[in-house]
Amino acid sequence: MIKRFIIYGLSGLCIEVLWSGFFSFLRGDIRLTGHTYIWMFLIYGMAIFLEPIHDRIKHLPFILRGGIYTILIFIAEFTTGFLLRCILGVCPWQYNDTPLNILGLIAFSYAPVWFIVGLLFEKLHYLLKSIEFKQSNY
Repeated sequence: MIKRFIIYGLSGLCIEVLWSGFFSFLRGDIRLTGHTYIWMFLIYGMAIFLEPIHDRIKHLPFILRGGIYTILIFIAEFTTGFLLRCILGVCPWQYNDTPLNILGLIAFSYAPVWFIVGLLFEKLHYLLKSIEFKQSNY
């Protein structure tokens, strides 16, 4: 379980760096400067708690699964952002200038992104599961 937590955390960090690097390019930064926050490792690592949900909804069409993941990611993003703001006095991400935001902690305009990320993490879960199964058969 700890290994999968680490893999999810590192995967999330990589996604964030690639995402922010891509958008830095769109803003004219040819260096493709990407960034993230160390807190995100822990937050993305929590994707391990989605594994039982993956298994329960795998029979549903991908549109429904992606929608469920989007809602769950919004809940996690709002909750962790709110807790960080209460504990540290600041949330690393700010959606204040983003349309359709709630308290600057989540932005509904990111729904397509979280839809895709949820499905990617689902695929990662099944990949990790197959690797663990193959290793246990040796």
